[in-house]
Amino acid sequence: MSKTTLLSLPILALAIAGGAACAQTPEAPKSNEPSRFYKLEFVVKEVEGGRVLNARSYSTMAAADARDGAFIRAGSKMPIATGGPDHQFTYADLGVNIDCRNIRDSPHELSLFVSADISSLPSESATPAQAGVQLPTTVRQNRWSSSVVVPLSKPTVLFSSDDLMSKRQFQLELTATPIH
Repeated sequence: MSKTTLLSLPILALAIAGGAACAQTPEAPKSNEPSRFYKLEFVVKEVEGGRVLNARSYSTMAAADARDGAFIRAGSKMPIATGGPDHQFTYADLGVNIDCRNIRDSPHELSLFVSADISSLPSESATPAQAGVQLPTTVRQNRWSSSVVVPLSKPTVLFSSDDLMSKRQFQLELTATPIH
């Protein structure tokens, strides 16, 4: 082999190795900054004709970028008569279940996936009555789930749906407030 060929081989090897090193993407630097925490306040509203008839609040704390998310469970096991001579009952789980996952923050908003299941017994006035007939118990249930974006510290209606038994509407509102 000639001298130029022998000298060229190490230079070629360095060029190939350097190109391969440049092609690799470096790992993103890990942030030592702790997760920011937020107070998540949910309000379940029952609205008729633009007027709030009933409102219930549920709140929790959650960290942005946390693996677990945040969960709210509030409810009761309600006895429901099934009839019969022995006055038999069954129990229904009624209440509020709210799950929050994939919480991500930015300077002015919070994005997250929210799943909500709200079930209740209607008030007596909302239950249709028929003279002399005992109607079975009706359970109202609203289920919603979606990825949402909310501005910080401003109440935002995430979900709403009409009640099939009345002219009422159910709404789920969220206010996400940074904790300093």
